[in-house]
Amino acid sequence: MNALGIETSCDETAAAVVVGAVGSDAARVASCVILSQDVHQVYKGVVPELASRAHLTALGPVVDRALSDAHLDLEDLDLIAVTEGPGLIGALLVGVSYAKGLALGTGRALVGVHHLEAHLFGTALDDPAAVPPFVGLIVSGGHSLLLDVPAWGSYRLLGETRDDAVGEAFDKVGSLLGLGYPGGPAVEKAAREGDPARFTFPRPMLNARQRPGDADYFDLSMSGLKTAVIHAVRASKDPAADTVHLARGFQDAVIEVLVTKTARAVESCGRSRVVLGGGVACNRALRDAMAAALQRHGATLHAPSPRLSTDNAAMIARAGIFHASEAGSGRALDAAARLPFPGLVRA
Repeated sequence: MNALGIETSCDETAAAVVVGAVGSDAARVASCVILSQDVHQVYKGVVPELASRAHLTALGPVVDRALSDAHLDLEDLDLIAVTEGPGLIGALLVGVSYAKGLALGTGRALVGVHHLEAHLFGTALDDPAAVPPFVGLIVSGGHSLLLDVPAWGSYRLLGETRDDAVGEAFDKVGSLLGLGYPGGPAVEKAAREGDPARFTFPRPMLNARQRPGDADYFDLSMSGLKTAVIHAVRASKDPAADTVHLARGFQDAVIEVLVTKTARAVESCGRSRVVLGGGVACNRALRDAMAAALQRHGATLHAPSPRLSTDNAAMIARAGIFHASEAGSGRALDAAARLPFPGLVRA
């Protein structure tokens, strides 16, 4: 099956072709085109209206390039998959409207895909071993979820952020430290030069008294940590000189929380694999710390490559193949800024 994926949930205009079979974990990325929108760097955050306008201009050429790179024509497609949510509603509408028109014009089946579920499938495109059962940690700019995944399409919510997502916290701290936008790569780079003992920040929602069954045993919170960094910047006698140390202290705190919560999930669920997804999965320090901790628990880490960590359409196409039996003409498909995670139940 040749599946075209379309992704416009935020500020990346993306299209990809994935070749796979329904019911099989084997799939191949035939093309993957991602066009990032640099204009948002000026505003240190995504401006929804600008994102929507940029998608309108770029989506057609991006889809054409994805088909060309895969050496396919529209007639060669079996399925069109598009992100229907969650995300910025204007941006989502551009992708959904384009996909519906394409499906109607070509007679191809169309399926809507949940962006966060797709992040889990994306890792499997890079790593064939990243298949259920596993513990999934999705950490992106807008979402942070800790899941138990016994099978594709079946998800148990263990924990989630109660305020800021992990990626959002990196962006805000990066802006606070004058490191620019997006903050994740910049904070990670600065942290490499930082002294881990210079600033020690609190580890939010993490203490030795927590036990399985406690409401905060798996949940995350980044707001208080961000506030602690703000206070440290204000108290610093030389904030510019302290930038790398502040970045290191912040990043170390985030990583310790994520690693500890994930290790708890591995023990609680009895899983031997952890799958990372989302833009923060690019963070090398997180991946190294997570892999080392999981090794002590007899588990392995499976993380996507940078191109499949951030928002991309290959993961949308792969998730679309899984949901191909639900595909139709797409006439009823609509974008949703808040879209329920399919198959998700609370643990």
